[in-house]
Amino acid sequence: MAKVLVVEDDLVIADLICDFLEAEKFTAEKTHNGQDALHLLRTYSFDLVILDWELPDTSGPEICKEFRARGGHTPILFLTGKATVEDKATGLDAGADDYLTKPFHVIELGARLRALLRRQTGTAPSDVLSSGQISMDRAGHKVFRGTEEIALLPREFAVLEYLMVNKGRVLSAEAILDHVWETTSDATPDAVRTVVTRLRKKLDTGEPSLITTVYGVGYKIEQDK
Repeated sequence: MAKVLVVEDDLVIADLICDFLEAEKFTAEKTHNGQDALHLLRTYSFDLVILDWELPDTSGPEICKEFRARGGHTPILFLTGKATVEDKATGLDAGADDYLTKPFHVIELGARLRALLRRQTGTAPSDVLSSGQISMDRAGHKVFRGTEEIALLPREFAVLEYLMVNKGRVLSAEAILDHVWETTSDATPDAVRTVVTRLRKKLDTGEPSLITTVYGVGYKIEQDK
């Protein structure tokens, strides 16, 4: 589940984009000004950024330039009413990866975001993940133990997906929080532990657990042997 930062000062458009992203199984975070956007980008991990041009306190290109100057590599898509060739060149030269003009259709927005994710990873993300008896249909938002479907809450699904995508790697509670939780929510290590506990109850049939705790470090799902 990719995490997207939406930087848009039009509250209606911001809500429309976030509703669409969440329906498409993205995690969406929004802000309405440039300084908050830069703070979020410095503090949290995002997979994509949707950036407006005209913001109350600064411009989209200035945000883009500062983020890139600080070493930020997250793909950025400009979504703006500025539609001239010169505007597009300015946005792309500032460090953006794509450019979509308003008015726009959410279907095209979704396609462009998926293309940016493919470009970032070098391949299309697999729709099916598996570990032992557990398999995940990412497109269908379903999880199975063998042929039995296991009902998961959205955050449980997102945590499990992040662990399965990074199978074999230890992920700290902070990394899981950055990737899965919205910054305005109750994002604490205890919240991660609670979700992991619920996942174990739903997914495990005995020992060892699908999710391993590496004490003092974080959590991981082992590579299949």
